[in-house]
Amino acid sequence: MICFFCKGEMESGITNHVVNISNGVIVIKNVPCTECQQCGQSFYDDDVMMRLEVIVNEMRKSATEVAVISYSDRNAA
Repeated sequence: MICFFCKGEMESGITNHVVNISNGVIVIKNVPCTECQQCGQSFYDDDVMMRLEVIVNEMRKSATEVAVISYSDRNAA
């Protein structure tokens, strides 16, 4: 697979997904992705994106300013 941005080689990997929300920051660790070996851009498949959306929506309800969650722990839910 070739990177959409820089045309570099893509490989399976793990990354952290950071979301800024009005009352804080959500960091989701250990997210499976396809990552460009040249520019570092990460891409998620549809299943991962849908799960990330669920996790972010759940965490928006939290009163915590900074939340750090492991994707693999929340993925089992």
